[in-house]
Amino acid sequence: MTIAIFLGALLGTMALGLPIAFALLACGAALMWQMNMFDAQILAQNVIEGANSFPLLAVPFFMLAGEVMNTGSLSRRIVNLAMALVGHVKGGLGYVAILAAALMSALSGSAVADAAALTALLLPMMVRAGYNKPRSAGLLASAAVMGPIIPPSIGFVVFGVAANVSISKLFIAGIFPGILLGAALWVTWWFLVRKEVHAPPPRASRADVMVALKDAALAMGLPVIVIVGLKFGVFTPTEAAVVAAVYALFISMVVYRELKISQLYGLFAAAAQTTAVIMFLVAAAMVSAWMITVANLPAELVSLLKPLLDQPILLMMAIMVITMLVGTAMDMTPTILILTPVFMPIVKAAGIDPVYFGVLFMINNSIGLITPPVGTILSTVAGVGKMSMDEVTKGVWPFMLAQFAVMFLMVLFPSIVMVPAKWFFG
Repeated sequence: MTIAIFLGALLGTMALGLPIAFALLACGAALMWQMNMFDAQILAQNVIEGANSFPLLAVPFFMLAGEVMNTGSLSRRIVNLAMALVGHVKGGLGYVAILAAALMSALSGSAVADAAALTALLLPMMVRAGYNKPRSAGLLASAAVMGPIIPPSIGFVVFGVAANVSISKLFIAGIFPGILLGAALWVTWWFLVRKEVHAPPPRASRADVMVALKDAALAMGLPVIVIVGLKFGVFTPTEAAVVAAVYALFISMVVYRELKISQLYGLFAAAAQTTAVIMFLVAAAMVSAWMITVANLPAELVSLLKPLLDQPILLMMAIMVITMLVGTAMDMTPTILILTPVFMPIVKAAGIDPVYFGVLFMINNSIGLITPPVGTILSTVAGVGKMSMDEVTKGVWPFMLAQFAVMFLMVLFPSIVMVPAKWFFG
């Protein structure tokens, strides 16, 4: 009965068009009413406590770093470096997109910001070179999926807070899986364009490569600082976010001098608006999470999934399928906030490593950003590229399936995630 009330309230309010944050509040209130313990003061206290978290301070600073990266020309320099390295090969602009997306993922942590920047910079070039526009847009959308996986990652911050899992370990454990997602895109793009004929730009000379590398070197210093700092305990993920924002501002304003003081207000406002949406979602989700715990809903789910507790791979398969289905209708952040308090007790009962689960759960939610009908990245690419959602959706299918295949390969072979992760953080 409790599960029915929870799902009914959540799906019912969403069907009425209520924003996700208010739907989560309504869901928590419905559970309180059903348990005869409705109290507006408890609702308010949980909302306040939901946002009162030091690790969540990383969100606004990583958002600011992403905004600065796009406005301060860090994105353009990274694309130029990727162009110098692989732009000359057959299908080279596609490889440029994948390589640039991987490098940009290590700077911003925001898939939407990466998708907007890549589409604005590369889609017109790909169309002029004769590439299929929907396929090119699909590749750019899929490449942005690496953003929440390769550290730094706003999604890992939200999950780490919701699941009480080390954010530093999640960051480090996401590096190799993120690279594998990029490799899957690389192979898929090669297969799709192997018989097409395009006119690639001339091969960059060694001198041109060195110029592009020198131009992008300071931008590429940011992920090195963040990863090394986390690895050796120099700073926490929250402090790493501050370092990232300050570093990006300094490089853009003082070194490159392409970010003006007059642009700062707009950057701060954009970062604050996006942060406000995320923080309100987190705060509202705390009400539902608290009621889920009080109502003992995880225990009910554990009893339903009890036959799978002794078979972690099958359990992970079931959880991934559920997350895939939810991801088709819901954005990444609310999916994390709703499902994390439900799944974590089950994961712990089955003896599954929380960091391993967090990485796969995050990959699933990231791919959800390109799954129709509700795909935030699809909407972003369609808007920036002046295309219809149908065109982008048509182009994204082969890349999305390749990334799901990699994800389920990690379910079958957990060592793909855990062996590199243990090598990184010991």
